[in-house]
Amino acid sequence: MTEELSLATEFPPASQAEWRQLVDAALKGAPFEKRLVSRTYDGLRVEPLYPRAAGAQAVAGRTPGTAWTLMQRVDHPDPLAANKQALEDLENGATGLTLVFAGSLNANGYGLDASPTVLESALKDIELDAGITIDFNLSAATRTAVQHFAALVKARKIPPASVDMRGSLNPIGGFAASGTSPRQWSELSQYFAEQVNGFADEGFRGPLVVADGRIIHNAGGSEAQELAFSIAAAVDCLRALEAGGMPLEVARSMIYFRLSADADEFLTIAKFRAIRKLWARVEQACGLTPKPTTVAAETAWRMMTKRDPYVNMLRMTLAVAAAGLGGADNISTLPHTAPLGLPDAFARRVARNTQLILLEESNLAKVADPAAGSGAIEDLTSQLCAAAWAKFQVIDAAGGAWAALEQGLIQREVAAVRAERQKAVARRKDALTGSSDYPNLSERAAAVLNVAPVALPKEHVVKVITEPLPNIRLAEPFEALREASDRMIAKTGARPKVFLATLGKLPEFTARAMFAKNFYEAGGIEAPMHDGFENEAEMIAAFKNSGTKLACLCSSDKVYAVEAAGVAKALTADGATVHLAGRPGDLEPALTEAGVKTFVFMGCDVVSTLQAAHDILGVK
Repeated sequence: MTEELSLATEFPPASQAEWRQLVDAALKGAPFEKRLVSRTYDGLRVEPLYPRAAGAQAVAGRTPGTAWTLMQRVDHPDPLAANKQALEDLENGATGLTLVFAGSLNANGYGLDASPTVLESALKDIELDAGITIDFNLSAATRTAVQHFAALVKARKIPPASVDMRGSLNPIGGFAASGTSPRQWSELSQYFAEQVNGFADEGFRGPLVVADGRIIHNAGGSEAQELAFSIAAAVDCLRALEAGGMPLEVARSMIYFRLSADADEFLTIAKFRAIRKLWARVEQACGLTPKPTTVAAETAWRMMTKRDPYVNMLRMTLAVAAAGLGGADNISTLPHTAPLGLPDAFARRVARNTQLILLEESNLAKVADPAAGSGAIEDLTSQLCAAAWAKFQVIDAAGGAWAALEQGLIQREVAAVRAERQKAVARRKDALTGSSDYPNLSERAAAVLNVAPVALPKEHVVKVITEPLPNIRLAEPFEALREASDRMIAKTGARPKVFLATLGKLPEFTARAMFAKNFYEAGGIEAPMHDGFENEAEMIAAFKNSGTKLACLCSSDKVYAVEAAGVAKALTADGATVHLAGRPGDLEPALTEAGVKTFVFMGCDVVSTLQAAHDILGVK
């Protein structure tokens, strides 16, 4: 078939000005900026429509057409079980292993001990020079694991240059996450440079040093903050390596980046493109010709939920796709049950196969930088680069990443964004399906391995202390409410309940009754639906039989104007604490006087409202 499909060419051309006229007509006087233009947590402007970015160049990264490395976590504390998992993963499509050690970021209470015997057992029968990538998740107390791995390579008589070892040496990241260090940076940087030089002298080709932005992401930080910290940490390490006698050309090849990939697909793509542009700018400032750096990705911890964890599969699919399209060299997927405990074989297989399907069936790696030329992604990338560079300059002016952490500069900036995020989640502006929205009170708990968390190793000597960056999940406030509800079931045999006082006919109350049901059940408060009541007396009788102290009026504004005040008075007289679904508008004074204590509506503080409801219902 040689005939080309005309598709859109059959329609007359349309200009952006004509589109804007149609939009303004549809908005009926509502402000364009407020309704259709959004802002990221960095204040970056996101337009509803973009033209093609003319003259855009692809960002140089992963070799065009090649697959990213599919990393699988090795985090079972029993080294024999960990070895079995690793071999199974490699046999079934994984091309790299991330050795997760106890106490490291996102180890989540599990992980390997750093002793040589544990490492040898965990890597038994694994061909370390067979082209697989070995990465590390280290804590301050387990950083010797890299040395023990190097010794294992030597003991097996494997040429170090044939082993793709990503050393993951990360002293600044460790300081940021733990808030402690055995040495000041002036001293530690010398030891760090000696260590990197030692591995290089042994023949390990690197990269050996990671600038890890996950610490900022896990703490609730913004994309620009994550990028700025990563670049600042990399520059600190670059300076330390140069001071330790390593030529800049060699030193820059020893450094790689690790970023979080989350379900905000476009921002994640732009972030992974931006890190390469930012590092190229640093290389140019050092008098070096930029060359592609290694960028690793891990699906984000903060987006994951304990409730309805199967939705995590969708989140991680979006995250992996975005990181892959953004040019990540290797990707590690947190299994969907990770917040619940140590993932079982099913969860690990899903994590692995998610990447395999995107690689082998969707062919996402076949095109180099497929976002190049997209007006939206190019604009986001450009804005992110500018915002991150400005933040990096502030950190650098403070003395670098380490000094900025000691001064609390980075922690304060991240805390401000974290507070904004948590507020948006509490108000359900940022929805978390299965937790804040569309909860399922009858869901079954997902299976995890019956393995107890391990005791976290501790540093014996601490000389430097700063405020550590926290490790959060955004769903935690809603999960705490649901857990309190579960405890009430264990004590009384029933969940706390709200009585939905539906007024009027079914079409008049259904929308707000469904909204209220979703609202209260996000906090573990059961909200049984009704078909309506013949009269007020029948409703009051039903409330008395419900066994709860909380009632929520549900109907249309028109019905509220006629019936809500009278029903609120009657319910209050029978001992109810009365809520009303919807904004009260001009009726607020009359409704408040009639006994309505709280109005629940889109944009209200859901978490605090649900906590107050728990207090009314005696949930602890």
